[in-house]
Amino acid sequence: MGDWSFLSEMLDKVESHSTLLGKVWMSILFIFRIFILAAGVDGIWGDEQANMDCNTLSPGCRNACYDASFPISHTRFWVLQILTVSTPTFIYLGHVMLVIRKENKLRRQLGQKCDSNRMIKSPKYSDERGKVQLKGLLLVSYMLQLFFKILLEVAFIVGQYFIYGFILMPNVITFKGGNCRTDTDCYISRPTEKSVFIIFMLAMSVLSVVLNIIEIFQLMISKMRHRENKSIGSI
Repeated sequence: MGDWSFLSEMLDKVESHSTLLGKVWMSILFIFRIFILAAGVDGIWGDEQANMDCNTLSPGCRNACYDASFPISHTRFWVLQILTVSTPTFIYLGHVMLVIRKENKLRRQLGQKCDSNRMIKSPKYSDERGKVQLKGLLLVSYMLQLFFKILLEVAFIVGQYFIYGFILMPNVITFKGGNCRTDTDCYISRPTEKSVFIIFMLAMSVLSVVLNIIEIFQLMISKMRHRENKSIGSI
């Protein structure tokens, strides 16, 4: 399945600048999606086309049946899903790194005090350890990446249904067309195991959507309470 170390390192950096629910989402992405996909998918899927048996020896018929039934392999679809859904988080990480770099530069300027006549703004979003606070533009950036992750997850859930036309893996696919001159039955290997895997990955996608929605509402409620407490304290 390839090397996921780069993705792991990037998401580890994001985790230090996320909320508690954001860390839970990272754990689900790592343990229940990336790790299980990398560990178990090769043994269950393998070479899908080679493992498909058809009740005909017509050259090219099995290839045509497989291509019509699976325009893209489930495994490649899930890899594409994980990388795409993680992209908004990487963009947020880039924003965080940019903010930290700018504010570290401000700290150096404040420490040097090279120009006493010029007003230098104090760091607003991060502390000396590089820990950021979700407020202002950073909060907007964080909320946007949550929103886009929800949209992308839903798009892939719907897309999976429209691409394959089924949730459970069927035992047999009847196909006619291309090099298959008559109705041809092609039998899928390990359909039950594949069905369990499909359901599991769909469940993880739905859980990811739910966690992101809850996190958005949690952030909104938290900021509303903070404003209320601030307004009460100013009275």
